[in-house]
Amino acid sequence: MDHIYAIGDIQGCSAQLDTLVKELPKDSKIICVGDLVNRGPDSLGTLRRLKSWQERGDCECILGNHDLHLLARDASIRGSKSLDTLDDILQAPDRRELIDWLRHRPVALFDGACLFVHAGVLPAWSINQTMELADEVQKALRKKNYVSFLENMYGNTPTKWTNNLKGADRLRVIINAFTRMRFCSAKGEMDFISKEGVGSAPKNFYPWFDVPNRKTEKYKVFFGHWSTMGLVKRENVVGLDTGCVWGGNLTAMSIGPASKMIQVPGLVRHVAF
Repeated sequence: MDHIYAIGDIQGCSAQLDTLVKELPKDSKIICVGDLVNRGPDSLGTLRRLKSWQERGDCECILGNHDLHLLARDASIRGSKSLDTLDDILQAPDRRELIDWLRHRPVALFDGACLFVHAGVLPAWSINQTMELADEVQKALRKKNYVSFLENMYGNTPTKWTNNLKGADRLRVIINAFTRMRFCSAKGEMDFISKEGVGSAPKNFYPWFDVPNRKTEKYKVFFGHWSTMGLVKRENVVGLDTGCVWGGNLTAMSIGPASKMIQVPGLVRHVAF
């Protein structure tokens, strides 16, 4: 397989995903950087497509915060939110197969040169530690009693990582970094309040990828999650959430030095005045 493309947040926009995949070179593999479902019109169709493609070896998908929300709703840990579009999955005859497939997806991937996450990676984490910590979360999600992990997953504390964290606090910091973080301080403290672009950074906070001396800065990191920031295209950082579900674009970026970008228009939003 000659071509690999990372794709930003799909969020249930299956028609846009189909259109984008048709624009990719033949025999391309895709890596979706999370938020596969929710808020778009066809979360069920999106999940079925991605599961089928992954099982035939053409796709891998990383978990985002909306995907974890689906797992929590399936387990009756979280209630429905006003913009949720997950009921079609929760009422589907293949619900159990889809949920089991989803909870076996990774929260981070690394190919030796490129790191793929949904939201970010803490500046103090080396690439080896990043993948070791991702594995801790992945093992928790894949256990038979994974619901106990989901029950303790939500919360904003602790706000920073220390190596002596244990139990639920440890896993919560890891999952918050991988799936929720936007801004981070030089001391590694995460902010979960500010959700707009760079200009909304709290005092002494940076976009996580701009924190000085980030230990993964020599690797190319692909991420999503930050639609209010939009496309980020740098030598070692690529942000791919271009707001498909909000009327922006669905974006794919090739893996490799050429960084070829392919975009298709996102969901058309009709606003009543």
